[in-house]
Amino acid sequence: MPKLITQVGCPYCGSSCDDIEVLVSDDNKKILEVHNACIIGTNLFHHANDPTRPKLPRMRQPDGSIKEISYDEAIDFTAKTLLAAKKPLIYGFGSTNCEGMSAVARIAEKSGAVLDNCASICHGPSFLAMFDNGYPSCTLGEAKNRADVVVFWGCNPMHAHPRHTSRYSIFPRGYFTQKGQMQRTIISVDPRQTDTAKLADIHLMLNQGHDYELFDAFRTVLKGYDIPDEVAGIKKEVIVKSVEVMKKARFVMIFFGMGCTHTDGRNHNIDAAISLTRDLNLHTKASIMAMRGHYNIAGPGQVWAWLFGFPYCVDLSKGTAAHMNPGETSSIDLAMRDEVDCFVNVGTDAGAHWPIDAIKHIKKHPFITVDPNFCMASEISDLHIPVRIAGVDEPGVVYRMDNVPIQFKSVIDGLPGVPSDEELFDKIYERMCELTKTQPVWLTSKEDRKHPTNISAVNEA
Repeated sequence: MPKLITQVGCPYCGSSCDDIEVLVSDDNKKILEVHNACIIGTNLFHHANDPTRPKLPRMRQPDGSIKEISYDEAIDFTAKTLLAAKKPLIYGFGSTNCEGMSAVARIAEKSGAVLDNCASICHGPSFLAMFDNGYPSCTLGEAKNRADVVVFWGCNPMHAHPRHTSRYSIFPRGYFTQKGQMQRTIISVDPRQTDTAKLADIHLMLNQGHDYELFDAFRTVLKGYDIPDEVAGIKKEVIVKSVEVMKKARFVMIFFGMGCTHTDGRNHNIDAAISLTRDLNLHTKASIMAMRGHYNIAGPGQVWAWLFGFPYCVDLSKGTAAHMNPGETSSIDLAMRDEVDCFVNVGTDAGAHWPIDAIKHIKKHPFITVDPNFCMASEISDLHIPVRIAGVDEPGVVYRMDNVPIQFKSVIDGLPGVPSDEELFDKIYERMCELTKTQPVWLTSKEDRKHPTNISAVNEA
């Protein structure tokens, strides 16, 4: 008999929906149906049934052809390559569980690598603003239950986070918002007529790249001062009306996306957005949240901040202490300056998302991809190592876009012989220790890590 597994987490976007129901075959090897997920999340689950999923590592040969090799060979090659490199770069982790992110930290320390994640090319500017100006945020549950004015600034959740509007922001009936959409005023700030903007009560179609000016105009009006007749392409009366709507709200929720972080101003845009949120709190209650892209891209920021003190762009090459300086230690900048001599791409697709010039520099050196699927990065790599899919055939902890940790389940059995990210990184670390004749240092015993509820104390080693 098929089994219905409930309260499953979706490994797609930063909404990390955890109300998915998955019907699996009685032998636990095939996904039959997926309920509640968006179309993209549904396809992700069904993709686990794809018979063409890679089951063995693939190594590029001297003649350019690709040949399947064993996991032991792949682990040995990766360990030796990382140890031989002067400054390796390990990047990605948008689609990896926190256990894998923690395991890779030992490899990065052992090899003196730079450890970076996808935030480096998306919400990195948001981190810089938060360092400077704080982060008056909340949980998505609070947004759902309290927010009667919702602002989408430089983001389009209808496409990027398909169930965000139905679960957290526009349509859901919350504890203090029991009439749902009828009780909320939606403001969209976007230079385009997006599908999210079409749902808005007020759409401010600003001139592209002028977000900072508009943030400042909002703050100026909020403080009771006058502004020009038009700012950033928006009429004064529209700005004043929007500010009045926000001032009269019981709870204002500002969601911002890469439309703010990737236009002129970058981190200064977010700095201004945070300051606007703080100003609003003098009149009502207000909060702000970054619309994080991947389902666990908030994870490395949490895990590495605990381990090293920094959420991204973590340079461990000095051997004494972690160092972070975006622009110097960020992935694209390192690649463009040709400063790294080994690249490990984990759970993301640098081949599709990086500038071509950066990829050309990276390709001069050993290029390793760790990913469950074929992608552009895997096809240009010297070595592609497949792993299980976190949230589908591998459980683990993920952090939702509001930095709330969620325990994701495994709904089907993994492919025979294919390890998880954590298992692969642990084996690479052990091989590195063998090659350097050093003793592996584990925070907890292997048996405890297989059964985390049994952990009663941390080894002092």
